[in-house]
Amino acid sequence: MSHLDLNQLDNMQYDVLREIGNIGAGNATTALSQMINSKIDMKVPKVDLLEFKELSDIVGGAENLVVGILFTLEGQIEGMMMFMMDMPASRHLVNSLMGDMNNTAVEFSEMELSALNEIGNIIAGAYLSSLSTLTNILIHASIPYMAIDMAGAILSVPAIEFGKIGDKALLIETEFVDDDKAVNGYFILIPTIDSYGAILSSLGL
Repeated sequence: MSHLDLNQLDNMQYDVLREIGNIGAGNATTALSQMINSKIDMKVPKVDLLEFKELSDIVGGAENLVVGILFTLEGQIEGMMMFMMDMPASRHLVNSLMGDMNNTAVEFSEMELSALNEIGNIIAGAYLSSLSTLTNILIHASIPYMAIDMAGAILSVPAIEFGKIGDKALLIETEFVDDDKAVNGYFILIPTIDSYGAILSSLGL
């Protein structure tokens, strides 16, 4: 399926990628809700196929400080997946998990960093699990790698790694609402071109 051209997707193919984004984000919201033991609502995610250079603008600009949790994907789907949140969103989720909503510290403690890594792991794991179930394709994810850095620096990792095989990533922008507090999270799925083809053909396209 390497003849697939991401610049020439038809409406049906695009709709399927969008639906994959919706289902994955819904599963991730359920997992997050169970983890922090609090009801979380999810706004309908925005799903788009973007060039790498456009991604940092979506998450607040290249110099915006973010938490990025990165996985490499192997098996029938190869590539990378990243989950990103800005610092206020990360602080809110960690506070929710640890039951300390008054903590306003800018820096995270070792225990909080571990909790943050686990939050990202569970959210991304739920997302990948739904993708695997939907497509009936086995997906192996690496141990998560977490970084706190400027968005441009974090996004340069997949851009360098995959820029040679394509410049498009599937961005799923999700807004979680927890106790009237809105938290934005960004899933960035970067399969190889062959993997995009495998996903679409598994769904009959």
